[in-house]
Amino acid sequence: MSGILPFEDLKAQVAEGRIDTVLVCIVDMQGRLMGKRFHAGHFVASAWEETHCCNYLLATDLEMATPEGYAATSWEKGYGDYVMKPDLSTLRPVPWLEGTVLVLCDVLNHHTHQPVPHSPRAMLKSQIARLEAMGFDAMMATELEFFLFEKSFDEIRKGGFRDLTPISGYNEDYHIFQTTKEEHVMRPVRNHLWEAGIPIENSKGEAEAGQEELNIKYAAALDTADYHSIAKHAVKEIAWQNGHAASFLPKWHKDRVGSSSHVHQSLWKDGAPAFFDPEDSLGMSALMKSYVAGLLKYAPDYTYFLAPYINSYKRFMKGTFAPTRIIWSVDNRTAGFRLCGDGSKAIRIECRIGGSDLNPYLAMAGMLAAGIAGIEEELELQPPARGDVYQGETAMIPDTLEAARTALDGSALMRKVFGNAVVDHYCRAAEVEIEEFARVVTDWEIARGFERA
Repeated sequence: MSGILPFEDLKAQVAEGRIDTVLVCIVDMQGRLMGKRFHAGHFVASAWEETHCCNYLLATDLEMATPEGYAATSWEKGYGDYVMKPDLSTLRPVPWLEGTVLVLCDVLNHHTHQPVPHSPRAMLKSQIARLEAMGFDAMMATELEFFLFEKSFDEIRKGGFRDLTPISGYNEDYHIFQTTKEEHVMRPVRNHLWEAGIPIENSKGEAEAGQEELNIKYAAALDTADYHSIAKHAVKEIAWQNGHAASFLPKWHKDRVGSSSHVHQSLWKDGAPAFFDPEDSLGMSALMKSYVAGLLKYAPDYTYFLAPYINSYKRFMKGTFAPTRIIWSVDNRTAGFRLCGDGSKAIRIECRIGGSDLNPYLAMAGMLAAGIAGIEEELELQPPARGDVYQGETAMIPDTLEAARTALDGSALMRKVFGNAVVDHYCRAAEVEIEEFARVVTDWEIARGFERA
């Protein structure tokens, strides 16, 4: 694995003519890489210190529209600049693009040079800092699920996103023969990301035709979010290079299984897993129990960060392996929270609520805030659920974007941790999505009522 590229090595490779392009990127609210392509000579001469971007990049929707209602930036304020501060510890090759490297940036206020509070990377860093002050390190991992389609992005767009055909014809969960047919995409995904310093573990067929899963080794929380964002970007680019489309839409068809992004998490102290207690029947330390209790108590408060769009909530259906209840269980794949590795040092909690469209920085920040609250409040964890966890009387995961927005808006915890301005910012992002959907006439409405209404 080639890994991170030291800045001095970059300068040498630029001088030798081996590198000519540097992708200088921030991560936006939607979890996408946004930025500029620098000539490598200019980057190593001066732009490595900082560059700039329009502050609307943290106040747009998926269409890059500039909706009103954000306090941080607006037409009235003139859409000024943010500073993009390259984090040289993230400098890495991009093997699937010739002569190219990539660096991620922190987003800073143009005047104060302080982190922009609602930038996703800053929100995650703030919770990591809180944990470090308590003596803990957050170790996390995400699973990336997505669909590959026969046609390219351009063909699908020109066809109005209709008649979508997955790259395979049947459920390929763990299916070696079918996934062999997809190796012209998935093999370069694994190998190029490995060369880029992303610790890829494996890929596999998931539980639907054309559905893939990419697994990356657990790491420190900020590294995990960086890995996730770069890997998601790479999957799309490599699929495009091979004439296919890759989609991270959580539910692209009502009769097809949805795509998730499960998040595994544990806390460590002095290089050892702080969630493990060999004397406990399940191996759970008291710290872990309080942390998990916090995840459960505050799940509605941060659900928006796990499911940020209208489509996100189409996954939450009984009998689909997607959770519906705020509940934890031992190695049960239908629970919102699954205990993994019980009885071993690998013990961890897996949140199964998030969809494939989540922004990993926001999702992790929200969950860490809830887990820290559980520790600080010394919450007691109820016994694990058993049997069919789709049944029961426990609280439900918010089942619409409006419900999740309302929960976030009314969350005393999220407002205390991130500040009112940050919570208001993301509540407005949810409102924009709701408003846009409300004015659209869907195919379902037309087919249902065109003749019979």
